[in-house]
Amino acid sequence: MRFKAESRITLGRAFATAGFIFLLEMRMVFNTVAAVQQRGNILIRLVPVLIAVVVMVFQRCSSEKIVNQAGRSARVGLSKEQESRLGLQSYKDVVQSSRTIAQGPQYDLVVRCATRLAKQTGERFDWAVSLVESPQVNAFCLPGGKICVYTGILPVAQSETGLAVVMGHEMAHATLRHGSERVFQQNQTQTLLAGVNFSLGNMNYEQRRMIMGAIGAGAQYGYLLPFGRDHESEADSVGLRYMAKAGYDPREALAFWQRMGQASGGKGQPEFMSTHPSHDTRISRLKAMMPEALQLFEQSGGRVELER
Repeated sequence: MRFKAESRITLGRAFATAGFIFLLEMRMVFNTVAAVQQRGNILIRLVPVLIAVVVMVFQRCSSEKIVNQAGRSARVGLSKEQESRLGLQSYKDVVQSSRTIAQGPQYDLVVRCATRLAKQTGERFDWAVSLVESPQVNAFCLPGGKICVYTGILPVAQSETGLAVVMGHEMAHATLRHGSERVFQQNQTQTLLAGVNFSLGNMNYEQRRMIMGAIGAGAQYGYLLPFGRDHESEADSVGLRYMAKAGYDPREALAFWQRMGQASGGKGQPEFMSTHPSHDTRISRLKAMMPEALQLFEQSGGRVELER
């Protein structure tokens, strides 16, 4: 009887040990299956991002590649014809919704300056310029060569040469096709963000919002804004060349941007948060560009007086 009891105890322990080992093995199996499922879920979540990357590659390969007047190669999201159509429509909208000046000394000054500069761009745009009566300190040139100058900037310009600084800069944005390049950059960024957003579909709203906000901020401050500042520096450089070749003294650019800094009251955003460089950074770069610009100015043979 004692032997049988000991046998039952031993057998019970054996069954218990076997059961424990079985449970351990099953746990390992479940863990392995869970890991495989987790990896599968990760791969599934990555699919939208991978698709977005493929679309981005297609966008890049199908986009037009240019070498702009600054000597930099770039990808653009619009053809020249598309740019011109959009620029013309925007120009019409601004002119129709604004009070414009079509005669008088200020108008003659603006037209004369635009005409001189346009001849130096090398672009066969259908140039047009309007003087808008407004206190805004502003001027812009739309794709295709449509220019708007606001009367509010004339006191800051102080002269035709001062006006040539800002008009040359704005016209350079158009000839360098910066607007079309930004369209391409934004398309790329939006495609990637859409892929990431789809990959986070199983997360709750708050988690997804936080992650997308962080990624969006990274794209904004790490990609889009630095490109905007680079565009500004390119427009400064090329615009400086335009005005120098047109016979305007490029040294006036330093004084003009100093006045612009004073006009803004130093209330601009920190440079890393802005599409524009700070006035100090801009002036420092203009000083570095000045020797080449002065050489072009001397070669132009002409002089435009500081008409006030």
